Amino acid sequence: MAVFEVVTIGDPVLREKAKVVQRFNANLGRLIDDMFETMHAAQGVGLAAPQIGISKRVVVIDIGKGPIELVNPEIVEAEGVETDEEGCLSVPKYHHPVERSYRVRVKGQDRHGNPVEIAGEGLLARALQHEIDHLEGILFVDRIPPEAMAEE
Repeated sequence: MAVFEVVTIGDPVLREKAKVVQRFNANLGRLIDDMFETMHAAQGVGLAAPQIGISKRVVVIDIGKGPIELVNPEIVEAEGVETDEEGCLSVPKYHHPVERSYRVRVKGQDRHGNPVEIAGEGLLARALQHEIDHLEGILFVDRIPPEAMAEE
């Protein structure tokens, strides 16, 4: 496995809509394994492929309850509202409260192309929304008032 450099705000790949994964093969499995390795090395709880410079719709999450891998994920249901502190490996040393749905249901695929559905609330819901935002070219700082960034 390999640990990749996490790209930071300003890198154009973070603002692109990631490409849909169509090939489920050993290369995808290696990418997912490397993403987990990179996320753990950076002490994060989630990582999207664009954060390592790869425009693919792949995310990994581990909030301490076991690893989650999602390929081509999409939020199919969201409810409730919660505001909590967020940070991002691609926006180092910056944290700010962000409003997100409290509960979400996500559909996607695993590394083999099999359908996956996951429901989460609280931190898991927040991590799912945060990482899926990356696949759309959205950073958490886009969800806070611009003047908040200027204050930091």
